[in-house]
Amino acid sequence: MKRIVVAGAGYAGVLAAKLLAKRLKKLKKTKEFEVTIIDRHPFHTMLTELHEVAAQRVEEDSIKISLEKVFAGRAVNVVQDEIKGLDNAANVLKGSKKDYPYDWLILASGSKPAFFGIKGVKDNSFTLWSYEDSVRLRDHIVNMFRQASLEVEHEKKKELLTFAVVGAGFTGVEMAGELAELVPNMCRRFEIDPGLVRIIELDLLDRACTVLPVKQSAKVERRLKKMKVDLLFNTGIKEAGADFISYAGKGQDPITEKTRTIIWTAGIEGSDLASGAQGLPKAGRGRIETDKHLRAKGLENVYVAGDNIFYVPEGEKESVPQMVENAEASAETAAKNVLFDATGDGQKHEYKPSFHGVMVCVGGRYGTANVGLPGRFFGLPSFLAMFAKHFINIIYFIKILGWNKIFSYLNHEFFTVRDKRSFVGGHLSNRSPSFFLVPLRMYMGFYWLREGILKVMEGWLQGPALTGFFTGANQFYERILNQAPGAAAAVAAATGAAETAAAATGAADAAATATGAATSAAASAGQVFLNLNILGLARAILVDGGELAFKLQVGFVDWIVETFVLYSSPAQNIMQYVIVLSEILIGLALLGGLFTTLSGAYSLVLQLMFMTSTGLYISTWWMLFASIAMLFGAGRALSMDYYVMPWLKEQWKKVRFARKWYLYHD
Repeated sequence: MKRIVVAGAGYAGVLAAKLLAKRLKKLKKTKEFEVTIIDRHPFHTMLTELHEVAAQRVEEDSIKISLEKVFAGRAVNVVQDEIKGLDNAANVLKGSKKDYPYDWLILASGSKPAFFGIKGVKDNSFTLWSYEDSVRLRDHIVNMFRQASLEVEHEKKKELLTFAVVGAGFTGVEMAGELAELVPNMCRRFEIDPGLVRIIELDLLDRACTVLPVKQSAKVERRLKKMKVDLLFNTGIKEAGADFISYAGKGQDPITEKTRTIIWTAGIEGSDLASGAQGLPKAGRGRIETDKHLRAKGLENVYVAGDNIFYVPEGEKESVPQMVENAEASAETAAKNVLFDATGDGQKHEYKPSFHGVMVCVGGRYGTANVGLPGRFFGLPSFLAMFAKHFINIIYFIKILGWNKIFSYLNHEFFTVRDKRSFVGGHLSNRSPSFFLVPLRMYMGFYWLREGILKVMEGWLQGPALTGFFTGANQFYERILNQAPGAAAAVAAATGAAETAAAATGAADAAATATGAATSAAASAGQVFLNLNILGLARAILVDGGELAFKLQVGFVDWIVETFVLYSSPAQNIMQYVIVLSEILIGLALLGGLFTTLSGAYSLVLQLMFMTSTGLYISTWWMLFASIAMLFGAGRALSMDYYVMPWLKEQWKKVRFARKWYLYHD
């Protein structure tokens, strides 16, 4: 059996391994090849979100994606080990546990922070380049505020509350923005004067995020200043200690600032595995030189993906950037070329990346982006930039962990966000305790149960009743809309038809009954508030015939009713049985809090069905909105779901199909 090994489970490694497994399965060659992915962590880390954990906007679990779950049901061996070296002559990766021979290797081990030999930086600063980094920095920041709250000396307090971020690229700016956003909350929590807190942003360059156009870079700087971040450009760090940082502007004497927190984001270099690999050509801070197919120069069976690549595409002056989009694109090229070498399938691919822009977030509420196609880039305002960021993340999660991660991401970023730290504020956050929905759930359940029982008592299970029901409701709306002479005769006919159909009650059904509508109409012709044609597909009707009634008349629904529902007495009987049974089951489920989300969704479907067939009286509109309220969280308290749903979720996650397609959420 031939062995394909992927070293590293970052953005590039995970995508490359998934593509290899997918293509080999399609070629029916999974028994001929063994695909293995090796990483020192049992999870994939979202490196672009580390600052959110460090500044306590999201929980640490939000940036971890289990490799076991990513590759569930796929022919990929997941190995947790730390690779110490590479022997390309013997085609062996040397791990802490054992050696891993390979026939083809995709080196995707990422990068690490570069300290440039500056005295004291490596030992006295916090990096932000791994899951461990983000958690360690988060705990340290909390501890600084905690210690400051207990400190009586003013200067000591200021030392504890001074935070220096070195590097004004994307990572540095995002960390400074998140930290500035966190400060007011921490000051309230620990009863600290916000004026004692100082955040410094240092960089040797003359502006923030130099990859952005000057105009957008200036926007980032204005936002940081508004958040009370001190910006020091054209400034280099000279030395770092356990309780100080020394820096100087160009041509100026060094300044020493007392601080316990130096956050280093000033550059990266090739990983230890890449930079230390013997026999592989290096360039650009320990990266590996590749040819146009992403093979390490001089080797036939070692490909490079992600941050380890040093490759200058034709027509370009610089190597491809160390960014996520490059990792994703290079993973595909490397995987396809390995498959071509191993199986002869397809053709050799030349790496021709086309990048679509960059974006930066300054805290959870503000961002900017420069996106587009080569030669046609444009800036996005804050709201659209933040929306684009989250949308791009969701697209990535679809590739990695499907619905499971998408739901988790939305939950962390919007539904459980605290202190309004989102670009939509706290409007989507479930800040109200779920048990407040219990009375509404039970009342709605009682109402549905009552409606079902009333229909049984009215004879809905004994014979067809829908013809008169639909006819009476339609005549009610037509009479008010047309205001035609002879309306009294139509009213009388509608009344008689409705009485014959025994459909006079059923508030949840819509027209509150044709009989009641027709009777009230006899006294007054009624009033039309809305009669709007919607693109020729539907008509929205709002009238007052004694009580406000709304109908969304859809031609397709009318055709369904006429062609299938009213086609024959047996068809009507079946529909009536379905409606009665549905109302009783929804009522019982909501009363007991069992399958609450499903019951809320089904309730919403029934309400929409009534709205588009007979219409809804204002007295039942509340059920439409209550159904929406039942969709999320209503079954979390004082319900059977509290016990049943966790058990069902665990059983469902064990189903191979569900694991393979990620049709669950944790």
